[in-house]
Amino acid sequence: MSARSKARKQSLDILFEADIRGTLPLDILASRDVTEDGPDARPIREYTREIVTGVSEHRRKIDELIATYAQGWDMDRLPAVDRNIMRLALYEILWSPGLDDAIAIDEALSLAKELSTDESAGYIHGVLGRIASLKDGLAL
Repeated sequence: MSARSKARKQSLDILFEADIRGTLPLDILASRDVTEDGPDARPIREYTREIVTGVSEHRRKIDELIATYAQGWDMDRLPAVDRNIMRLALYEILWSPGLDDAIAIDEALSLAKELSTDESAGYIHGVLGRIASLKDGLAL
């Protein structure tokens, strides 16, 4: 697993936990940033910090896009893991210059297949693909 894939997984863990607990992802990020050495030390990767911060800054627009293009699904009805995989991927697709959309979508699908259902992966692919194809015309 590449360093960026590990950072995405770590970001998803933080976003998912914040979503379930009803807290801010940046608060979870700060609580996890253990800098001292020892068995509890789990350094936060710089790319994880970038994703969590970016999703937090653009969350309103990201959620608006998901609600618009996740046809037939209300944000509250989406499984929390799927909702946060899409948040992470949409941040990368829309606000990470230099990252190919296909990579962000493939990474999201890998996370969905590992952590959610096969049906979720297909659904996530459809939503992300649709938004990626329209991104040049979106008002961000």
